[in-house]
Amino acid sequence: MAPMFTALTIAGSDPSGGAGIQGDLKTFHAHGVYGMAVITALTAQNTVGVKGVHDVPADFVTAQLDAVLDDMPVGAAKTGMLSVPATIEAIAGVLRRRPGPFLLVDPVMVAASGDALLRDDAIDVIGELLFPLATLVTPNIPEAERLADMKIERPEQMRRAALALRDMGARAVLLKGGHLPGHQVVDVLLSDGVFHEFSEPRIDTPHTHGTGCAIAAGIAAQLARGANLAEAVGRARDLVRRGIERAVVLGHGANPINHLAAGG
Repeated sequence: MAPMFTALTIAGSDPSGGAGIQGDLKTFHAHGVYGMAVITALTAQNTVGVKGVHDVPADFVTAQLDAVLDDMPVGAAKTGMLSVPATIEAIAGVLRRRPGPFLLVDPVMVAASGDALLRDDAIDVIGELLFPLATLVTPNIPEAERLADMKIERPEQMRRAALALRDMGARAVLLKGGHLPGHQVVDVLLSDGVFHEFSEPRIDTPHTHGTGCAIAAGIAAQLARGANLAEAVGRARDLVRRGIERAVVLGHGANPINHLAAGG
């Protein structure tokens, strides 16, 4: 029997299917990895915006996470929308006493629609409690600006911000540059004290909902499959790019990438 690679997402639910738990599970599948999920929040959202958020009680988040770890092998885990300090504290508590081989922390703060997904009082808690446990953190430009307390307008500032985030405890940082202007999209990976740049032409489309979740989930899946960090980042980005290129317009706002096209 062939080995089964596994990955776990700890994130919020997106009922429109583009991001969050639903997007992560599709991404895991596209990378040939069995996906598991711990739900931290329920959202009422679609391609136009977020209509409401209902946080799962922290003790039930703990119960979900313990239930998975009691029974299932987890090759890699990633966090997404965590929303409130109590949720972050609960997850950090479990992962400190039950560490896994790889943890990716995607500090999700704002949805593609511009709606907030993380309370202000939870932002610093992510850095304090989860970054020291993380194999990799994957902020976009606005998230990195808030976490590193600096303005980022150029690739050299991305490198400075990555160093600042590494100094908060993360072993490696992938700073995603899609929010910067220009014909090229440049992402910066800092790993083992070495910078790697990933650059490709920008795709002119508004339909990029779920890209951040898909990159983080794809990296987690590839690490679970045995790839090194740079390989995992490259493969995750390739599949996300294909998903953007083949996005299907289903709703009336910023539509999600096509996770199915990303896999083939």
